[in-house]
Amino acid sequence: MTNSGILYIVATPIGNLQDITQRALDIFAQVDLIAAEDTRHSGLLLSHYGIKKPFFALHDHNEQQKADLLVEKLQQGTTIALISDAGTPLISDPGFHLVRKCRQAGVKVVPLPGACAAITALCASGIASDRFCFEGFLPAKNKARQDKLKNLLKEDRTLIFYESTHRILDTLADVELVLGADRYVVLAREITKTWETISGDSVGNLRQWLAEDNNRTKGEMVLIIEGNTTQAEEEFAPQAIKALQLISQELPLKKAAAIVAELYGYKKNALYQYGLDHFN
Repeated sequence: MTNSGILYIVATPIGNLQDITQRALDIFAQVDLIAAEDTRHSGLLLSHYGIKKPFFALHDHNEQQKADLLVEKLQQGTTIALISDAGTPLISDPGFHLVRKCRQAGVKVVPLPGACAAITALCASGIASDRFCFEGFLPAKNKARQDKLKNLLKEDRTLIFYESTHRILDTLADVELVLGADRYVVLAREITKTWETISGDSVGNLRQWLAEDNNRTKGEMVLIIEGNTTQAEEEFAPQAIKALQLISQELPLKKAAAIVAELYGYKKNALYQYGLDHFN
């Protein structure tokens, strides 16, 4: 439909208001309507930049019912900016149903890049960022949370979660129980805000450190967990083990493990550990 409006997906700051983009401000000034998760909260942001626009409340509890109405407005030529309370919309925030219905209806959807707590925290974590999976919030109940972690036990990609101040210690206790006390984790708290802290350690040590001071568990949190770096022995092909054994007779085991890892696509640390355990 040529006269259809456009739905803009606009990322907003996750704490520091200076992280708004100029393009986002330009879009706010142009659109007819802003669909916001919490209109009062978002009103403060727009007021800070002197922008006055009509709001439409779109949140988890009404999105499926209200999405059709917004699509209808878009089809009539209304331009809409979708924002969440903070960060990039749809990332553990409302918006999926609206965007899907827009695409099904042929309404143009234009995303604007910007702040995202998960990516911002990952960049500063020191944990591998070439491959990762974002899992949102873990379940609130211990049993369900442990089951979810068990499903991720062998995941070798970096894991990213959001967590609340009220559950962080319980969550870390379950991470320690399921993934092991030595699994390396980073807790990024209050990213871009005054009390920003990024703390990394084994999950056992980090949980103990947090428990020592209640202030360390306050605020918005991103939990980043190193992926599984071990590899079961039975997963090594016999020819890889034979190559490791032969090469390690001529070169240091660590160098031999690196060569075999490159040849067969295994993790060099896992091969090195295998050699330590089996070659004397």
